[in-house]
Amino acid sequence: MLGEQLPNRRVRCRLCARLCNMPLGKIGYCGVRKNIDGELFSLNYGRLVAMHSDPIEKKPLSHFHPGSQVFSVATVGCNFSCIYCQNYDISQRRQVMEPFTEAEKVIKLAKDAKCKGITGTYNEPTIELEYLLDLMKLSKKNGFFTTWVSNGYLTPEAVELIVPLLDAITIDLKGSGNREFYRKNIFVPSSDPIFESIKLLHSKGVHIEITDLIVPIKYGAEVSDMINLASWILENLGEETPFHLLRFHPDYKLTDTQPTSIDLLRKFWQTAKDEVGLKHVYVGNVLDKKFEATYCPNCQATCIERYQFGVIKNNLVNSDQCPSCGKRINIIS
Repeated sequence: MLGEQLPNRRVRCRLCARLCNMPLGKIGYCGVRKNIDGELFSLNYGRLVAMHSDPIEKKPLSHFHPGSQVFSVATVGCNFSCIYCQNYDISQRRQVMEPFTEAEKVIKLAKDAKCKGITGTYNEPTIELEYLLDLMKLSKKNGFFTTWVSNGYLTPEAVELIVPLLDAITIDLKGSGNREFYRKNIFVPSSDPIFESIKLLHSKGVHIEITDLIVPIKYGAEVSDMINLASWILENLGEETPFHLLRFHPDYKLTDTQPTSIDLLRKFWQTAKDEVGLKHVYVGNVLDKKFEATYCPNCQATCIERYQFGVIKNNLVNSDQCPSCGKRINIIS
């Protein structure tokens, strides 16, 4: 899908913002889309490398069906080259060797695992768009909700294809969206297309939560960048948009960097709430109940208690109201 035929049997892929222009026989940056005889083909359709039941809080989605299990799927390949990727063994692999998995089998496995939703995650779901569209259609017929965990580097055409079938999405930003961070550590020329995709997804009514991986290197951990991002979220998505600050752990090609300081994350968490005005700020990968809980933005009562990606206690009344003052919280149950 989204292959644009060009002169001399070249093909442009209009799936992600890289807009790869492929000569005959060549493969795009993601490693899984190829120009075959002047047409664009997906090499990874249904070639799942990972299938697993996860708590939805692991995505992280804290305001969408809290406490539920989702069935996660992924293929190899990615349109990003993050030098710290924790799933690099699948995202950076450029060989598709897995057998085909029918969408019907995924649905059966999800039912067996008592999941409520189907999720494209682990690598960038955009690059397996064709399969995920078919899987999401079947998911809807079987009563599942659908979510993605995405880097957001989509074209408007790709967004238009997924929004009729997508209920919620986590957009994973890195280094607070700093342009130089993306250029030097992800090999992406600009993060601007991500923000355009977020605005389009929001305008279409998709539930959105934003993550921000704070990497303690140059351009990756500036409080000014985080404030800019949080302020953008406030202005474009609203004050009750969930914002997750994620702790970096060394991996792949960035093993000589220490994990993000808890004190720095605590400072960012406080700043996003007090100075910027976001009402639901979380810190991930630190295993601290204080940072994982959902609080009422009106009276500060604890609405949902969490620990280690799990819900300890859901105190909400009527699925989305504060148990103390009755305020409706931006939560879909």
